Amino acid sequence: MSDAPVEIQNIIDGEWRPAGSGKTYDVNNPAHPAEIVGRAALAGQGDVRKAIEAAHRAYPAWAALSYQERAERLRAAAAPLTSDEAWLQQMVRLFTREHGKILKESAIEFSRFGDRFAWPIAQADRLSEDRHLAGPPQDTIITRQPRGVASQIVPWNWPISLLGVKMPPALMTGNTVVIKLAEQSPLAPMQLLKVLADGLPSGVINVIASPPAEIGDELISNPMVRKISFTGSIRAGKHIMKVAADTLKAVTLELGGNDAAIVLDDAELDEAALQKFVSGCFMSSGQICMAVKRIYVHRSRYKEFVDGFTNAVDRIVVGDGLDPDVTMGPINNERQLQVVRDLIDDSRQAGATVRELGQIADPDTYRDGYFQRPVVVTDCSPDARIVLEEQFGPVVPILTYDSDDEAIALANNTEFGLCSSVWTEDRDRAVSMARRLEAGYTYINGHGPLAQDYRGPFGGFKQSGIGRVLGVEGMDEFMEPHSISAPPGWLF
Repeated sequence: MSDAPVEIQNIIDGEWRPAGSGKTYDVNNPAHPAEIVGRAALAGQGDVRKAIEAAHRAYPAWAALSYQERAERLRAAAAPLTSDEAWLQQMVRLFTREHGKILKESAIEFSRFGDRFAWPIAQADRLSEDRHLAGPPQDTIITRQPRGVASQIVPWNWPISLLGVKMPPALMTGNTVVIKLAEQSPLAPMQLLKVLADGLPSGVINVIASPPAEIGDELISNPMVRKISFTGSIRAGKHIMKVAADTLKAVTLELGGNDAAIVLDDAELDEAALQKFVSGCFMSSGQICMAVKRIYVHRSRYKEFVDGFTNAVDRIVVGDGLDPDVTMGPINNERQLQVVRDLIDDSRQAGATVRELGQIADPDTYRDGYFQRPVVVTDCSPDARIVLEEQFGPVVPILTYDSDDEAIALANNTEFGLCSSVWTEDRDRAVSMARRLEAGYTYINGHGPLAQDYRGPFGGFKQSGIGRVLGVEGMDEFMEPHSISAPPGWLF
């Protein structure tokens, strides 16, 4: 399998298009930063405008199709994504090289992208049904309409999986899309999207991948854009809200998280449970918005949990994601690596116990790449930076509590409110505590992507976001209700 550098351009009006400036930029391998994995077109504001204009032109015809017609076209367009196994494996390998995550996790992303078309497509009949309200006072039909051109902005950490969250419901409900991929890992996602775009009318899917400094605010300020769906940082989300306010665009923001896991005094802490914790904390090197980022353990189980958990974490093998023996790859980029290391250093300086765990597959690769062994922090204050800030990397603090009320108060003591989890053998107690947690999603005896039900809405409380993706609620975000009334007895 060739690892020659890959060249990608923008996708505009169904075609590959170079940047108007003719410029490109390099995409490097975070496990071997000197290695150029590929080059991407450096899109500018003019390229973004062309993409938006193409989506705007395609919108009327796409929106005019019935839900059943769109379902059939999306089903046919998505079929090639899973039919060519050799191509799929090539894309999985390419994504690992540009992103850093291990092959198994890259494969999960690609499989989830295809799977996430199935549920929105299956909603065609439900979406077609209007609500009827017989008078008096009026006979009213309540229907839905697509919003128009949707800007969809995805981050570098799980771009393909997040595209599967945003794009299928937007297209299924009649919108056209302009997608902005993160510049750190655009190569495999862009090729995936080109296959899909080739199976749909020109302009329905348009894609660019450049740093925000190059494209400015065009994706969120252009008046032809009616809907913005963004996943990323709180800082960027606040900026998007401010800019979008000028044209009163509908905005869905899925922002950062600082997920708390609460281990109750009756929790099962066998090897399987501890492995769920390891996955919940360190999958994708901890670079997941819904990763476990704080663990609160009842004081009576604290030593047992810390001993078992650290032993399990110490079995993680850190290295190049292409190595089949490696179970955790590098951090995606040098900037995020420094954020994580600063938090680790701050914990040490504050007097916490900091344990760097895990095995290094190859010392030379580890030294040269953007690697950080998994870190467990204990003996830290509840108001330490490592507890209050989102690490977005392979480090997690463990703290104690003495009562259920105290655990809830500690978990809710944050500006974030994305996810949480409760670990217990008592169903009623678990549900009761879950209802008190300020989070958009609460897992029971699990945490993170492997515990997710894609049929349920996903999003955050407080500064973790506005609106929802996934589920019926996620589809509704891409539509406007439309009421049609007449005098009683006239419509029905």
